[in-house]
Amino acid sequence: MKIRDNFLWGGATAANQYEGAYLEDGKGLSIADVEMGARHGVPREIHSYVHEDCYYPSHEGVDFYHHYKEDIALFAKMGFKCFRMSINWPRIFPHGDEKTPNEKGLAFYDQVFDELLKYGIQPIVTISHYETPLYLVQKYGSWRNRKLIDFFEHYCDVIFRRYHHKVKYWLTFNEINETMNQKQPYHQAGIIYQDNENPADVKVLVSHNMMVASAKAVILAHRIDPTLKVGCMFQYPTTYPKTCHPNDILARRYHMMPNFYYGDVMCKGYYSNTCTAQLKRMGATLSMEEGDKDILKEGKVDFIAFSYYFSSIASSPDGKELIVERSNPYLQRNDWDWPIDPTGLRVALNELYDRYQLPLFVVENGLGAIDHIEEDGSIQDDYRIEYLASHIEALKKAIEEDDVDVIGYTCWGPIDIVSVGTGEMRKRYGFIYVDKDDEGKGTLKRYLKKSFYWYKKVIETNGQTKFD
Repeated sequence: MKIRDNFLWGGATAANQYEGAYLEDGKGLSIADVEMGARHGVPREIHSYVHEDCYYPSHEGVDFYHHYKEDIALFAKMGFKCFRMSINWPRIFPHGDEKTPNEKGLAFYDQVFDELLKYGIQPIVTISHYETPLYLVQKYGSWRNRKLIDFFEHYCDVIFRRYHHKVKYWLTFNEINETMNQKQPYHQAGIIYQDNENPADVKVLVSHNMMVASAKAVILAHRIDPTLKVGCMFQYPTTYPKTCHPNDILARRYHMMPNFYYGDVMCKGYYSNTCTAQLKRMGATLSMEEGDKDILKEGKVDFIAFSYYFSSIASSPDGKELIVERSNPYLQRNDWDWPIDPTGLRVALNELYDRYQLPLFVVENGLGAIDHIEEDGSIQDDYRIEYLASHIEALKKAIEEDDVDVIGYTCWGPIDIVSVGTGEMRKRYGFIYVDKDDEGKGTLKRYLKKSFYWYKKVIETNGQTKFD
């Protein structure tokens, strides 16, 4: 095999980190709009409403809402074949439970999609990327409540019918497996535990409701337009046993089980033995309503999208406790102490394809780093080029040597945006530098980094990474 001629090279963003205009043209509040980022050691804060004296990174992002033509022109200059973005759910339904959508919100995305298509760039759209309407959390308890399945399906019905002639690739939930992996799955599901709740039971209930909603979205998309392709999206945590001790081999399995829990349901269409074993490990009980099994079976995804940034190691010295670390002595680390492991991407591609035999799409992979503007105005980010080149080479080996079916690669993010984990701007990923700091100050002017020109050549050559 070789990289297909129509391979989808591009970049990926999320509306809550990029778009801004958080109340413009009728948009409602999302869960991101009341979250202060954890900057410079200050813990993340989640509020029940917007405090006028607080800085919320999502409110402006880097203002794609007013710069979309400029940014898309730069993506086109790089030669993008696709651009992954999200639709901000409360921009379409400000509260989330309305019958009638916000026309101004729909019109904005029409303009964005038309601009992308003008340059031959395919939109890859995430339907829910940490942008659950805040009202659904406050009134209904978020994804604890099965009513959100209906609200999500109605939202999908509106955007599929509106955009199916413009958007062919859709992703239902961003990094859905983090619902189980995070101690408090606020980003993924808008969940803050209540005092009387068992977190394990909440995670299982919320995850089931989201996966039923995803399956219903797949069924709906295929009914509206059989040419549409709908995928799931995971954060893939390539993990190695710390040693060859049998306990560590099992520890690696136990760490991966929560992730395969989602993959098995969404790709195979049922709760596998891996899923039931994970429920036992959690001490949780799953309760399904009549018809759910049939929905999950019919609503299997068409492809698998995933993010990959680093790998981990797992151990269990006593055979009971699971210890997961990022301290692999064989790997270098970035400014945020993340291991740099391109081979881990090849491992991820092989493991996912072996297990599910579905086309794969690497929709997030990138290096967060502190960039400096030189006196001549240039940004010499060779470290980013080195990181991305090594990962693209690993991707090519998975395709050419391991016969893994990969349809595209979108780096995170092609332009500097607000970090979802920390709320910072100094943690920069982009090929395009945006003049904005951690406090929200700056001109928002865009500058091209050295990596911009390098990635342009990668796309031109369909995957060559080394140039004179």
